[in-house]
Amino acid sequence: MPRLATRTHDFLTFHAVELFKQGQALQAAGKDIISLGIGEPDFTAPPQVVEALERAARAGLSGYSPPAGLTPLREAIAQFYHDKFGATINPARVIVTAGASGALTLACAALVNSGGEVRMPDPSYPANSNFVLAAGGVPRLIASSAEKRFQLSAQDVAQHWSPATQGVMVASPSNPTGTSIAPDELADLLAEVRARDGFAIVDEIYLGLSYEGEPRSALTLDDDIIVINSFSKYFHMTGWRLGWMIVPEDMVAPVEKIAASLQICAPTLAQHGALACFTDQAMKTFEHRREAFKQRRDYLLPEFERLGIQVPVKPDGAFYIYADISNLGMDSGTFSQRLLLEAGIAAVPGLDFGPAHGGHTMRFSYATGLDRLEEAVARMGKWLQR
Repeated sequence: MPRLATRTHDFLTFHAVELFKQGQALQAAGKDIISLGIGEPDFTAPPQVVEALERAARAGLSGYSPPAGLTPLREAIAQFYHDKFGATINPARVIVTAGASGALTLACAALVNSGGEVRMPDPSYPANSNFVLAAGGVPRLIASSAEKRFQLSAQDVAQHWSPATQGVMVASPSNPTGTSIAPDELADLLAEVRARDGFAIVDEIYLGLSYEGEPRSALTLDDDIIVINSFSKYFHMTGWRLGWMIVPEDMVAPVEKIAASLQICAPTLAQHGALACFTDQAMKTFEHRREAFKQRRDYLLPEFERLGIQVPVKPDGAFYIYADISNLGMDSGTFSQRLLLEAGIAAVPGLDFGPAHGGHTMRFSYATGLDRLEEAVARMGKWLQR
C-alpha cells in the first residue's frame, strides 16, 4: 500500500455519511428507516430546470465552459443576489464551481498558506475544517454557546487572533444549528477581521432558506469578503454539483487560474439547466418549498419540547434543529445508534460538528415530508418512554 500523507489522519470523519450508509443497509434488509440525518432536501429540481438541461444535451452543449462558468449564469446569479439578498454584484466577480465544496476548495487554495490558521466556531460543518487542511492550513475551532447562537463573534476574533491566524470561516444560517448571525454582529465581526488584514469566508448556502424576516447577504455589509453559495439546498439540486463563489475583483484572476487546473469547469449541462432556476415560475416553486420547510420546523419545535428534547436556540434558517440531549441519560453517539437500531430513525450525533458540545447534542434534519416527521415523533415518543 502506498504511504499515505500524514494529513489523512487529520481529516475529520463525517458521521452523517456513515450513518446514511448504515441506514441504507438497514433499509435494504427490510427495516423502515426515517432519515432525519443527511442534509439533503427531499425535493428535486423543478421540471423546467430538468427540461433546460435536456434541451442543452440535445443541442450538444456539453463541452467545457470557461473556468469561471457560463456568462449568462454568472449574470443571473448576480441579479439573484441583488433581487433576493440586497447585494449589488458585478457578474465578473461570480465564479461558478462544482458545488459549494468546489468553491470552498478554491477559496482555501487561493487564501490559506501552509501552516496558516483559520478560525471558525464550534459547532461547525466538519468539511470546512477539511478544506483548510487540504490547503495545508490549520483549522482552529472556537467554542461558541447558545448565548452567541452558536456563532463566532467579534469578541472571539479579537480574543483568539494570533500571528498565525489568516482569516475566519462562518456560515449564516449555519449547519448544524440553523442559526444566523444578526447583521450588526456580523458587521462587527467582519470589521475585526478587516482590521487585522485577514480574510473572511462567509457560507451563505442556506441563506435562501431563511424564515424570519428578509435575508441579507454579508456582501451588503462588507464588499471585500468571499461568499459561498450553492444550487444544492434552496434550489434542491444536490447531485448536480453546482455552486458559486463571489470574490473581490482582485481575486477573480487568481481563482480562475486555480479553477482551470483543479476543476477545469463546473458541469456544463448542469449550468445550462440552472439558468432555468431564475425564471418566475421556478422561483415560485422554490418559495413554496421554503414555506414547507418552515412549516416542518414549526411542527417539530413544540413536539421536541413535549418529548423533553431541549432546543437551546430556535433555528431561523436551513433545515436543522440542534438539540441538547444532556437530560436524556446518553451521550450523542449512543443516542444516535440506539435511535437508529431501536426506533428506526437516523439523526446525526453532535460529535460531527466539534468537541465543545458534541457529546451532548444531536442534529435533526427536517428535510423530509411532514407525514414522515409525524411518524418520527410518534416513534421517538414510544422509544423515550421505554
